[in-house]
Amino acid sequence: MSCQLLNRFSFIISLAAIIMLAAASPALADDRQVLRDRIAALSATEKPTTDGAPIAAVLGITKLYELRNWEPAWTDQTMVRQLYDQVLKSVEHGLNPEDFHAQQLGARLQRGPGLKNPAYRADTEILATDALARLAFTLHFGKLDPANLDPVWNLSRTIEGQHPVEAINDVLISGDITSGIESAAPTLPAYQRLRLALVEYRGIMSRGGWSEMADGPGMKPGSTGPRVEALRERLKITGDLVATSQTDPGVYDDQLEAAVKRFQQRHGIDADGKVGPRSLEELNIPVETRIDQIRASLERARWVFRNIEDTFIIVNIAGFRLNLFQDGKVTWSTNVQVGKPYHATPVFKSKMKYLEFNPTWTIPPGILRKETLPAIRKDPSYLSRNNMSVVTTAGKIVDPSTIDWPATANKGFPYMIRQEPGTRNALGQVKFIFPNEYMVYLHDTPSKGLFARAERAFSHGCIRTQNPFDLAVLLLADQGWDRARIDKVIESKKTTRVNLTEPVTVMLLYWTALVADDGTVEFRKDVYSRDARIIEGLDEPFRIDPPKGIREALDGSPE
Repeated sequence: MSCQLLNRFSFIISLAAIIMLAAASPALADDRQVLRDRIAALSATEKPTTDGAPIAAVLGITKLYELRNWEPAWTDQTMVRQLYDQVLKSVEHGLNPEDFHAQQLGARLQRGPGLKNPAYRADTEILATDALARLAFTLHFGKLDPANLDPVWNLSRTIEGQHPVEAINDVLISGDITSGIESAAPTLPAYQRLRLALVEYRGIMSRGGWSEMADGPGMKPGSTGPRVEALRERLKITGDLVATSQTDPGVYDDQLEAAVKRFQQRHGIDADGKVGPRSLEELNIPVETRIDQIRASLERARWVFRNIEDTFIIVNIAGFRLNLFQDGKVTWSTNVQVGKPYHATPVFKSKMKYLEFNPTWTIPPGILRKETLPAIRKDPSYLSRNNMSVVTTAGKIVDPSTIDWPATANKGFPYMIRQEPGTRNALGQVKFIFPNEYMVYLHDTPSKGLFARAERAFSHGCIRTQNPFDLAVLLLADQGWDRARIDKVIESKKTTRVNLTEPVTVMLLYWTALVADDGTVEFRKDVYSRDARIIEGLDEPFRIDPPKGIREALDGSPE
C-alpha cells in the first residue's frame, strides 16, 4: 500500500493517540487482553475464521494491534457503518461484497452497539479490520495477481512509502473510513468512467437485458420485416438508436443505418451500416458478458493505474489502438496492428528511450528458421527483392552466393539476415525503442493497407503504428525536431538514432471494455481469449496474494 493510500496523519500523531488511550478503564483493559488472546489464537490456526468468516490478514492484524497496544479501534458504530456502506459499494468496482464480510458486518450492525461481552467485541474488531484490509488491498492492487495469469507480466505491484499497517492505523485514528477506502482505488478518469459503465449495463440487465436476434439474411438500408423491427428495439436498449421519428419500425431507414454504424464503431467492427454475421454476433452477446468485460477491465486498471507519470503511452492490444496521455488525458491517438493470436503481443511496461530513423531489421531466429530460410531456398532472388543482406554476428556482410542454401534445411544457419533501410523494410522508416526482453517495440510498416481493417492482429508481436511520424514529432518537439527535420533524415537513408531526453513510459495492456472521454462505452473482441480467467478469479473466494514487498513489510515492524 503506497503513501497515496490512506495516508491521513503522521505516524507521530498515531503514536500519541495510542499513548493517550493507554490510560483506559478496567473494562477496556479487559477488552485489550481478550482481543490479544483472540488474535493469538487466530495466528496459531491454519485456517483462521471468525464468525464463520475466513480471516485473510492475520499477520497484518497482529502487527496493527501490537502498534495500538491492543487498543480496540471499532468502538464507534459510525465507523462500522461507514465500512459496511463501502463494502456494499464494492459492487461498483466489479467486486463481490461477500469478499469483505458483508453478511457478518451487516448482522453485527443490526444487533446494535449493545455488545454484551468482550469476546463479541473482539470478534467485531477482527472482522472489521480484516474487511478494511481486504477492501483497501483489493482496490489498490486488484483481487488477482496478474503474474499468475500472464507468464510475461512485469508491471510492478510493490509498495512504496508508508508501512501498510501504519496506513491502516492512520485511517482508524481519523475515523474517516469512507475517504480512506475511496482513496485506495485508482483515481484516473478512465477508471471512474468504467465504474459508471458498469452501473449502466447492470441497469440494462435489471430491466431484462436484450433478446437474441434470430438468424437470417443480412440487413441493410431498404430491408424490411420483423427482424428489422427487432434490430431497432435492440439498438434502443443500448442507446445506439435514440431517434423515434420513423414512420415504419419495420423499415431499415437512414436513422437505423446511423445507429448500426454507431454500434459497429463501439464494438470494433467495420462501420458499413449493414448487419452481417460479424455484427449479428456482437448484437447477440448477452448483457451479462458485457458486464463481465467491464469487470475484467476494472481489475486490469487496478493492476496498473498507480504511480503513473504525467506523460505516458498506452497500447490497447485488444482494441488495436495507441493513446498518448498528457496530464491524464488522451492528446493523440492512432491505430495499431498487433500480434497474431499465435504470436501474441505481451503485456508489459517499459520506458521508451530512443527513436531510430531508417532502421535496419535483423530477422529474429524464429522467423528466420520458419519463414525466411525456406523462402530463400525456394527462391534465391528473395534476398535481393527484399533488400536483405547476410551478415556475421560481427556485422560483416557475406556473399549469399557462397552459401549452400539447400544445406541450411539440415543444419544450423551460422549467420544473420538483415533487412537494410528503405520503404520496404518490415519496420518501415522509424521505430520506437523501449528495451525489453521480448524484442517488442513500436514501428512503422509497409503494410499500411491493413490499418483499414477493424480487427488488426497481423504482426509477429511488435506494434505496427499508423502515422508514426506524427508520434515522433510529438515526442521530439521539445528537442528541436519537427517534420521537416525528420524528413531530411529519412531522405538521407542513413540509420539515425535520437535519444529522448526524458524517457516515456509505455504500457502494453489488454482491454476488451473501455470508455471514451465522451462517455461512449466500447467493447472489443477477446482476440487472445484472456478475459475468462480474470472473471473466474473475481468470482472465486477471496484470498490475499500479496505482491512483492507487502509480505516483507508485514514481516518487519513499523518504525
